[in-house]
Amino acid sequence: MRVQRQLALADEAASEALAAELSLYARPGDLILLSGDLGAGKTHFARAMIRAIANEETLDVPSPTFTLRQDYETARFPIAHFDFYRLGGAAEADELDIDGALAGGMALIEWPERAEALLSGWPATLTLHFDFGDSGGRTVSVTGRGSWAERLERRETVQTFLSDCGHGGNRRTFLQGDASPRRYERLFPASGGSVILMDSPEAPDPGLAGGPSYSRIARLAESVRPFIAMARGLREAGLHAPAIHDSDARAGLILLDDLGDGRIVDAGGPVAERYEAAIDALAHLHSKDMREAADNYRLPLYALETMLAEVSLACEWYLPWRHGHPAVTKIAEELQAAFRLVLEPVLHPADNKSWTLRDYHSPNIIWIENATGIDRVGIIDFQDALIGPAAYDVASLCMDARVDVSETLEARLLERYCTARGPRFDEEAFRRDYAAMAAQRNSKIIGIFARLALRDGKTRYLAHQPRIAGYLSRALAHPHMKPVRSWYEKHLPEALDARKVLK
Repeated sequence: MRVQRQLALADEAASEALAAELSLYARPGDLILLSGDLGAGKTHFARAMIRAIANEETLDVPSPTFTLRQDYETARFPIAHFDFYRLGGAAEADELDIDGALAGGMALIEWPERAEALLSGWPATLTLHFDFGDSGGRTVSVTGRGSWAERLERRETVQTFLSDCGHGGNRRTFLQGDASPRRYERLFPASGGSVILMDSPEAPDPGLAGGPSYSRIARLAESVRPFIAMARGLREAGLHAPAIHDSDARAGLILLDDLGDGRIVDAGGPVAERYEAAIDALAHLHSKDMREAADNYRLPLYALETMLAEVSLACEWYLPWRHGHPAVTKIAEELQAAFRLVLEPVLHPADNKSWTLRDYHSPNIIWIENATGIDRVGIIDFQDALIGPAAYDVASLCMDARVDVSETLEARLLERYCTARGPRFDEEAFRRDYAAMAAQRNSKIIGIFARLALRDGKTRYLAHQPRIAGYLSRALAHPHMKPVRSWYEKHLPEALDARKVLK
């Protein structure tokens, strides 16, 4: 696929603005080629793009004309800036290790025509050719190939949406998201303040060989419609979800409240007061007689088969990552049978149903310092919500996958939750459910983190595996979890030992 656009750049500021905008769509593995005559603006554009990705307006970005390669470490990904003007040919370029730069970062190359044969065929390529224009300006031909062709078309869709919403001229900055394909920006209106753009085009997953895909089985949202409905529903329930300012559900674009950058963790780990407020917010939600619909959106049921499909990720991805070979069918079936035994009692009671947000943990909870009570707990990830056990989100928070929650703090949070639910609350049944949900969720997560490493090349998530091993061991200590613990001890004992999980 190939998309080409001709743009006019009136001055250097226009070139910088284009670089900043395109930087919002940049990803690791991108090859960006800058061509044009001497003085046409290649280095100026490269400097602006590197600064935008690094989010440092004054970052020193010298021309690599003599060094040939200049490297930058940024919070998003590494950038290698090349200049091939002095090269004698493709053989010399090969010594600069372009493939290594692209393995986990972005390569930005000036004068790419000096080694054209070496650069052809890369799957994500953005080419910009600069020419001198009238009255001192420039014209640039922008060509996207592979995924960059899709991104250039998406850029135009976003531009139209923002213009229609009255935000077309706003300054925009990249906002780090999660492991999903969703993309986020922070916009700064001239009137002050900021709003968040969620860019999440519809992505139906057809599955393989005509069968249902994992996303369908796991009931993952394939459009922004559930997010819009749940945001309104949660706000009506008294929780602090972001307000929706504008949206185009068909295009997968939403403008929403910016809840800020406050977190419930700090450099030392979980902040107990903030986790307590987050557990209070769950108790508030679970104490309500929730309808199975939010803003006319009917939440799917968190069914047994969905939960079993999720735990299967431990066999499908964790076991191959850990042992280098796929799980045999019999082992996978044994895991499902063990979980079926412990999950069926949890999923049957009709009075144990609530809105299960599914990712209620530190990355998705914003701490709002100037608010009070549970209004201090901003919730930002809930599009995959289902009707399911109340214990699931409690386990998600108390065994936070991204930060170490001590057994002492976990016990304190569980006690606080049970007390908040009132004297008629069945604490014994809840603690059984909690153990089952914690084991189910952490079994799913070890598979997801292994999948991110093996399939997507996102190896940084492996650093969390020892923590998940500790959580799994805690959850499986409950007597109700004996069948699942027996399976792990037989087939994946290292998944229960934080000291061995990465060895």
